[in-house]
Amino acid sequence: MSVRLQRADGGAELIVAGGPAGTRLARLYQHDPCRVLFPRAELDDPFTAVLITTSGGLAGGDRISLAIGAEAGATACVTTQAAEKVYRSSGEDTRVNLRLTVGEGAYLEWVPQETILFDGARFDRRIGIDVTAGGRLLAAETLVLGRIARGERFGRGLLHDSWRVRTGGRLAWADTLRLEDDIPAVLAHPAGFGGAVAQATVLALGPGADTLLAPAREILDQAEGRAGATCLGGMLIARFLGSDAQFLRRDVGRLVAGLRAAWIGLPARVPRLWHV
Repeated sequence: MSVRLQRADGGAELIVAGGPAGTRLARLYQHDPCRVLFPRAELDDPFTAVLITTSGGLAGGDRISLAIGAEAGATACVTTQAAEKVYRSSGEDTRVNLRLTVGEGAYLEWVPQETILFDGARFDRRIGIDVTAGGRLLAAETLVLGRIARGERFGRGLLHDSWRVRTGGRLAWADTLRLEDDIPAVLAHPAGFGGAVAQATVLALGPGADTLLAPAREILDQAEGRAGATCLGGMLIARFLGSDAQFLRRDVGRLVAGLRAAWIGLPARVPRLWHV
């Protein structure tokens, strides 16, 4: 007799708005296993929110929907309490839908800590981004392929990671990474991951993003792993591959800190929780 396992079906919606007194919370919805906390930010940092998964990780069959938005004039940073773990699945996919929206004159940072895929995980993530012509977004996502400290590599399962970025309602960038068949061969191949155990993407989108290419490449010259940056339609795209997940984390953090300082004038640092 088959046993029906309990699965999570939750999410969170966080909307912030600008005003005469600065950025304020406009809407908050949360449903287990997702929670949103609001730590006291540094005096020179923007409004900050922290996402938490109270279940301690995501299992096969779990479904999570996240919607994060910065309305006109708002400035906000959203991060996560810790790295997200995606456990080995008995067959069902773990599905995460993330939507980021940025209004006119708003600035949003989406800088979660890394997502760790256990061997046998089945992870299907869809990221939809919609930025108005006058909004600015800095986003960073990192995937770690296995529990590296335990000597485990992500060698079976599924990784489907899809990005769709729209500006002014028009599609500006589409990207999909899918690993499923003969994953070890793809990860080892020189034309694939070349032995890397971690991968990351950083996007900067909005007015002035095209001026960030030179400073981004200067920062990436110091990267301990492989990294590169380019501009596409006024959007900065940086990609990372690393044979050491901790080194890649530092590379990503260094770029995020440098970009927020050069672009927005914020302190050149990542959220404090990255160091806890």
